[in-house]
Amino acid sequence: MARLVQLHRRIEGVKHEYFNRNRIAEENRSKENSAAIQIQAWFRGCAVRAYLRHINRKATLIQKRWRGYTARMYFRQMVKTAYFIMKMNFYNEMAVRIQKRWRGYYIRKYVHNYYARKHYLEGLTLMNERIRKQLVEFADIQKSERERMALDREERKLVYQAQKMHYLLSTQQCPGVFNSPYRPFPDEMELRLQSVRALSPAAESTRRLAPATRPITQPLPPIPRQRPQGPFRDPAEVLQQRYKPLEPTLRVATSITSEEEAREEQRREEWRGRVNEELFRPFSNTHKNKKYEGMLHTSTKFEQVAFGSKHFREENVDKLKEKKPFKTLFTPVHLFDTYGQMYSNAGNVV
Repeated sequence: MARLVQLHRRIEGVKHEYFNRNRIAEENRSKENSAAIQIQAWFRGCAVRAYLRHINRKATLIQKRWRGYTARMYFRQMVKTAYFIMKMNFYNEMAVRIQKRWRGYYIRKYVHNYYARKHYLEGLTLMNERIRKQLVEFADIQKSERERMALDREERKLVYQAQKMHYLLSTQQCPGVFNSPYRPFPDEMELRLQSVRALSPAAESTRRLAPATRPITQPLPPIPRQRPQGPFRDPAEVLQQRYKPLEPTLRVATSITSEEEAREEQRREEWRGRVNEELFRPFSNTHKNKKYEGMLHTSTKFEQVAFGSKHFREENVDKLKEKKPFKTLFTPVHLFDTYGQMYSNAGNVV
């Protein structure tokens, strides 16, 4: 009973303590909530990062294994390809060697037989020697024939000349031109004049007309031809088309300088009817002396610069007057020392 009374007395204190603790708990609730959220966020972040590291490590391991496998497979395939190409090159080289040996043997035995070709070349050499001898003999014969014909031609020319100059033959009373009394024996032309007869006018006219005339021959009889069977044109029409006169084109018919000639002709026509030679020539020279008038809104002086057009050296007479005349220490010409000449301000000799 006494315990109950004590508890009943402490009810108010418990209530106050309860309300105080609730108030304190309510005041610290937001802080504890934010702290709990921070702890949870940190923990969850650590867990997620650890999981991501684990996943990344496993993915790297998987990629490493897969890439190693693919690289080994690619290298194995590359080695197989290289080995196959090497074998094929070796087989091709061996096949080429076999074909070369077989083709050489076949060509030497059946196509180009060495002994048959040697026998053929020996016969060809003998034939060439015989033909060369015949050609040399034929060349000698032709050369002698040409020399004989040349001598004959010269002889005929000399005979014709002697016939034309037969009036220069010597007589008993008067010696000829080719039979000078101051020679020990007469000239060869004198003997030739004695051996030929004089050329008659009829023979000379015949000789002159001989090269121009041609022997008259009878025309050949026409060749009997039948009209060819088929859609062919008439031979007369074909010949007429073949031998028709040339028709020059416009480019051939006109001159290459026709345009310049037409312009020159037009210029001459204009010049004939012109009164004033220079149409655009002004009547006075006032425009030459007119100076440039500047605008009101500009301050620049637009005029012709004299330097470079009228003179090519800057001239300042005032500066030249201030300078003293100069003398040379070592004169190259002794005439200056004799007469005492100096240079003036203007650069002239005093």
